[in-house]
Amino acid sequence: MEKKRVAITTLGCKVNQVEGEAVAGLFRCHGYEVVDFAEPADVYVINTCTVTHLGDRKSRQLIRRARRSNPQAVVAVMGCYAQKAPQEVAALGVDVVIGTSGRERLVELVEEARREKKGIVAVTSPTAEFEELPHIPEGRTRAFIKVQDGCDHFCTYCIVPYVRGPVRSRRPERVVAEARTLIEKGFKEIVLTGIHIGAYGRDFPAGEKIKDLADLMEQLLQIPGRWRLRLSSVEPVDVNFRLVDVMAGSEKVCPHLHLPLQSGDDAILEKMGRGYTTVEFLRLTEYIRSRIPDIALTTDIIVGFPGETEDHFRRTLAFVERVGFSQMHVFKYSPRAGTPAATFPAQVDARRKEERSRILRELGEKLAAHYARRFLGREMEVLFEEPPAPGVGEGLTGNYLRVRVETPDNLAGTFASVVLEEYRDGIVLGRLKNFAAEEERKKERK
Repeated sequence: MEKKRVAITTLGCKVNQVEGEAVAGLFRCHGYEVVDFAEPADVYVINTCTVTHLGDRKSRQLIRRARRSNPQAVVAVMGCYAQKAPQEVAALGVDVVIGTSGRERLVELVEEARREKKGIVAVTSPTAEFEELPHIPEGRTRAFIKVQDGCDHFCTYCIVPYVRGPVRSRRPERVVAEARTLIEKGFKEIVLTGIHIGAYGRDFPAGEKIKDLADLMEQLLQIPGRWRLRLSSVEPVDVNFRLVDVMAGSEKVCPHLHLPLQSGDDAILEKMGRGYTTVEFLRLTEYIRSRIPDIALTTDIIVGFPGETEDHFRRTLAFVERVGFSQMHVFKYSPRAGTPAATFPAQVDARRKEERSRILRELGEKLAAHYARRFLGREMEVLFEEPPAPGVGEGLTGNYLRVRVETPDNLAGTFASVVLEEYRDGIVLGRLKNFAAEEERKKERK
């Protein structure tokens, strides 16, 4: 009997991608073959994002594309856009609509929609506890573990707390058990991810042995083997001395921290509801670097927030350069209905947002090159991924430099020492240490 085929696609953040992979695993467990979204399928699943208007639009485009690909297929939509506007999504001809919880029932709902020939909207409020979804990542190099969901911060521009609900932390024993299993299967890097991972443990009852992210990291670091631990985005207000000390105290922890700044102007930060000033942010980065000198500090910046003047933007440029981030993600502000900032006066026009985005991206490229060139001539450990082309090896250092080498071997899933030689267009070119040593010997013989 031929297997039913399901095509799954995910928009948005790494948390969404982890959840998409988990849903793929659920379908596999029910006998489905998971295929590329461009292929014909019996079921199409779109895991949506609603952080920006662009995310909503892309979600609608994918829904229409799925319906055109196979008009007889069951189309299911999950995620943040479905949570925010379930009836709007259903009106696009979607058969099953669920939001950001209850996803363990997705296969059951798909089968019911197919059998009963009816649409199902099963969007409920986010659960009070962390929703466990079995996660079977692809590959054997890097695995993401979702340790937390929800957010209580309520930045004035952000829709996420409304569609994801309050902070729910995953039980530490489950996190440790999953990490141990993944490491035993051969994964060499574990990345902790979530909507607001710095709030991990905040919802646990008093008296818990593991009460925050630093405690969880210490438990994970007891797992033996040659592997490394990386944190995804951590809010600046959640980074304390203890967290930095845990990072500095183990060679297994990647010297990389993503700290979303969002603006380099105090007036805009206050309007955003970020909870810190530029002085406090700068002190934090100085302390982190005093403990971990080579650390990569990456960030997010929003341009065109309501009321952002040219002076505000210039202060952001100057502050970003002063901090010296190693990489920046730049976003143009997108009003989201239901958030306070959507009603703020002095909304910035699209042309100014685009221009400011371009200027900031160019500065980000300059800062990235400056940071990477500090390490040229050094020998660094690289965890290699699947090769991008024959004869090429590519991977990441612990401090998030993307490195490429020439090699006849597929090094995916292995650590190797590389001598860094040249920075070019976002990539550090290097030579494997044994290759470099051989070249030096050849020069000496000459």
